[in-house]
Amino acid sequence: MTENEHLSGPPDAPEAAPPERTNVIGATINWLRDLMLSVVIAVLVILFVYQPVKVEGTSMMPALEDQERIFINKFIYRFGLGDIQRGDTVVFWYPNDPSKSYIKRVIGLPGDEIEVMDGAVSVNGKTLAEDYVPPAYRDSLTVPRVAVPEGHYYVLGDHRSSSNDSRHWGPVHRRHIYGKAVFVYWPLDKIGLLR
Repeated sequence: MTENEHLSGPPDAPEAAPPERTNVIGATINWLRDLMLSVVIAVLVILFVYQPVKVEGTSMMPALEDQERIFINKFIYRFGLGDIQRGDTVVFWYPNDPSKSYIKRVIGLPGDEIEVMDGAVSVNGKTLAEDYVPPAYRDSLTVPRVAVPEGHYYVLGDHRSSSNDSRHWGPVHRRHIYGKAVFVYWPLDKIGLLR
């Protein structure tokens, strides 16, 4: 054999497979990473988009009952992705005590004229059709005509005979409204979008 010749033998044996323990550790690290990412995303969603809240009181019956759990969308109004509309169920800081949150239905928009005669609500001179207020939940309250100021909203509870709302303390300023009620998640038999 000359110096330039070489022997060709069988190919090198494959490297030994890594021990099973290394695979388990790698899988665990990947799982923990994914779990942490999921937790961070969930926290961001809860902080900035959806927030779970518990309904306390009967002022929004029958749409919402005492102790029901709902999600409110805090993102939609905050970043101008949607305007507050008549009929929206909104959550806001109670104007007379900002440490308390209230939930009511928007009846009047800025510039509207609202009048309540024997329990019947009129908006800009036209009686509002309110199929969400059953006859048993109506009252006979009369409130003189009020013009909703710019940047304010007139809100009422659906259970008129047990609701502390704009009829008693006036329209709510836009800055106090921080969310829209969108979804009931408890109890399970009521789960679904809020109308």
